[in-house]
Amino acid sequence: MSIATTIVSAKPASAFLVPKRRNHVGASPSTVRMQASSSPSSSSTTRMHRLIEDQGIVLMPGCYDALSAAIVQNTGFSAGFISGYALSASLLGKPDFGLLTPPEMAATARMVCAAAPLIPIIADADTGGGNALNVQRTIKDLIASGAAGCFLEDQAWPKKCGHMRGKQVIPAEEHAAKIASARDAIGDSDFFLVARTDARATSAKTGLSDAISRANLYMDAGADACFVEAPRDDEELKEIGRKTKGYRVCNMIEGGVTPLHTPEELKSMGFHLIVHPLTALYASAHALLDVLKTLKENGTTRDHLEKMATFQDFNQLVNLESWFELEARYSRIKNNVFPVRQ
Repeated sequence: MSIATTIVSAKPASAFLVPKRRNHVGASPSTVRMQASSSPSSSSTTRMHRLIEDQGIVLMPGCYDALSAAIVQNTGFSAGFISGYALSASLLGKPDFGLLTPPEMAATARMVCAAAPLIPIIADADTGGGNALNVQRTIKDLIASGAAGCFLEDQAWPKKCGHMRGKQVIPAEEHAAKIASARDAIGDSDFFLVARTDARATSAKTGLSDAISRANLYMDAGADACFVEAPRDDEELKEIGRKTKGYRVCNMIEGGVTPLHTPEELKSMGFHLIVHPLTALYASAHALLDVLKTLKENGTTRDHLEKMATFQDFNQLVNLESWFELEARYSRIKNNVFPVRQ
């Protein structure tokens, strides 16, 4: 029997020696809401918990570098997501095919979080870099980078984009152990753990039910939210909303297998975090193809400046004037307060 089709019976959470959590394992959103409301400033909730409680549903666009993260923050979003798919494309020029490494994600997360310090950033941890021990290093590296959480998935390595063919998953109990290990590494850190399952794609007949069982097992093992990847239609979305525990994540990929919906539509189906991981990447790639084709054909862009931000607009985007102000400030200090001695 292949690893992709093996369905492992769920053990109780105690079988995984689950460490103490920031909120009750597998708690319903209403239970978490009661905890949060009783002590809003308590360390028992993360930034992401508080966002969900405040907004009801959180829309998270994907980013893949410091500039795209700054744009996400500047356009008013309350959270962002570093997509492994987008980072593999932008950093390596390669598809999401298991080529990106955890240290590369952590290094990017450090720059992204510095560029968008006002909003929490969730990182894509893929499969965690190996077994339950490797997961701990991955989690600690992401915490050190400033990330506010991560997605941790149950695919077999090498993993693939959740909307690609040919995926396999590891035994459910093995991934539950990874989730418990991640929870232990998180400790009291402000870090939101999303358990992702790709089991839906492993069987047309039993994939969805297996994915729902896995999601609930992972919640029992210590996750803050569950993410059933790549449901095929609205009925599947609604079933996930009805049958999975706690906070739920939904992925909106343009051209993917899941129908696109607004946050309010998905909220009515029972979801709390909506990720648009590739919107910025696809828009950027489309714009680059368009303007570079124009440049190649015409040898200049002088008649097509509407395709680009202006010099002034871009300088404003990267807050150039603030750097001139800093330069002037330190020049004054150097010249007036600390004169050069003869």
